[in-house]
Amino acid sequence: MRKRSRTVALAIVGATSFTLAGCREEQVDAQAFPDLESCRSAALTGGMFSAQDCETAFAEAETLRVESAPRYDSLQVCEEQHGEGACGSEAQATQGGSGSIFMPLLAGYLIGNMLGGRSGMAAAQPLYRTPDGRFTNATGASTYSSNSGRAKLGTSMFSKPPTTAGKPPMTRATVASRGGFGRTGAARGSFGG
Repeated sequence: MRKRSRTVALAIVGATSFTLAGCREEQVDAQAFPDLESCRSAALTGGMFSAQDCETAFAEAETLRVESAPRYDSLQVCEEQHGEGACGSEAQATQGGSGSIFMPLLAGYLIGNMLGGRSGMAAAQPLYRTPDGRFTNATGASTYSSNSGRAKLGTSMFSKPPTTAGKPPMTRATVASRGGFGRTGAARGSFGG
C-alpha cells in the first residue's frame, strides 16, 4: 500500500507542476513603431517583420482604433488624457461618426509575432499618447516609455480590446471616477532598440 501512495503523490505533484506551467502566459516577440513608414524601413533592413506584415498590422491597428479607442464627450477631456494635439473627432476617424465625440489619434502601433519566426502570423494593437509623454494600448492596461523598439510581450497584449463605438463617451466625471484613462492598475513597460 505504501508504494501506491507514493505513486499517487508523485502523480499529483506532476499534475500540479503541469497546471502551473500552463498558467504562464506565452511571450512573443513584439515591436512598436511610431508609423507605417518606420516599420517598412525596418523591414528593408532585415527587421523582424516584412513590409506586408507592416501594412497588414497598421491597417489592423487603425481598424481597432476606430472600433475601440476611448471616446470622450469633449476635445478638452480627450486632450487632458492624451496630450494637446493628440485627439480628433470621431467624424474625422470614421465615415458618419459624431463630430461631438473625440478620440485619441494613433501614436504608433505594436506588432506581435504570434507564430514565431520572420513573417509569422502578426497581430497588432494601436498605441495612444498619454499626457505624461508615454504610450498606452486601447484599454490603458499597459503603458510604455516609447512607441518604438523591441520587447517580449504576453499574448494577452494582442487581445482584441472592447468596442467603444456606439457607446456613450466618457465625461470628465467618468474619467475622474476611474482616476484617468488607463489608471486602473496599469502595467509599465519599455521597448529596447
